Amino acid sequence: MKLWKRLMAGVAAIGLACGLTGCSGLDSITGGKRIIRIAHAQSEEHPEHIGMLKFKEIIEEKLGDKYEVQIFPNELLGSAQKAIELTQTGAIDFVVAGTANVETFADSYEIFSMPYLFTSQDAYREVMNDTEYMQKLYNSTDESGFRVLTWFDAGTRNFYSTKPIHSPDDLKGQKIRVQQSPASVNMVKAFGAAASPMSFGEVYTAIQQGVINGAENNELALTNNKHGEVAKYFSYDQHQMIPDVLIGNTKFLDSLSDEEYDIFMEAAQAATEVELEEWQKAVLEAKEYAQNEQGVEFIDVDVQAFRDKVVSVQQDMLEENPNIVEMYEHIQQVNKKYE
Repeated sequence: MKLWKRLMAGVAAIGLACGLTGCSGLDSITGGKRIIRIAHAQSEEHPEHIGMLKFKEIIEEKLGDKYEVQIFPNELLGSAQKAIELTQTGAIDFVVAGTANVETFADSYEIFSMPYLFTSQDAYREVMNDTEYMQKLYNSTDESGFRVLTWFDAGTRNFYSTKPIHSPDDLKGQKIRVQQSPASVNMVKAFGAAASPMSFGEVYTAIQQGVINGAENNELALTNNKHGEVAKYFSYDQHQMIPDVLIGNTKFLDSLSDEEYDIFMEAAQAATEVELEEWQKAVLEAKEYAQNEQGVEFIDVDVQAFRDKVVSVQQDMLEENPNIVEMYEHIQQVNKKYE
């Protein structure tokens, strides 16, 4: 309760500051330093938070006379969608969000919501680590008021539920939380389930109260967000590999000197390197904890049976959104290298 009060006090302080000043430019100055506000949806133990601590360390080490970095985890500044909107306006400076949230503002990002887009983790990482190739996509949202600086591994998304899922037929009639992406909604419908888009922070209570049967995410959702307390079956259907991205307010980024901008980009890249290393360890720890402490059963399934169910979803996406075709073809070429 005390922690909650402190966190809410921080939110109230930000709200008051924004109400008085608009939270733009030098309005966010305290004690002679420009406050850099960063929002994300994860816990303080999550690899993304640890990565952002590295970001903070580098910025304050090299530009500490000018900037102070404040990180707000656990959706304290609102859902990912809301936090992106706040970043657009400059009310906050950076947000870590899933590409499923970004596609609302730039439909090129819909490509990552395509089920079974990547055929392996190796292909996924090669594409995402190709900074030169990804930069065009990252810069495509400048007119929307934000720019992607880097990516974070969010693992492989799988279904978990209060009911065991061994085959696509086991999803029929279940209510499954998905990200707010039309592709994710259509994917779940193709499996015969009812899609329930909602904020990530609402999932635990929704499962607990029987509003939904389950959700789809990586192993860390079971432990960091305690979903393993209410959903005891986790099925490795591996339907998506959707990265999270670090988004910055374009106006703020463009106001930086060349030297400052390079330091922010250096910090972003270092955050990714830390997050990728932490991610591998965190997944192993999460699975062990979920099995031994939460009693979660991990189920291996016939992935091809799930893949076959969503071929039409892939085809529809390519026909309806020409902005994803080029990247889709590029990813298929990378996939072939690892087959």
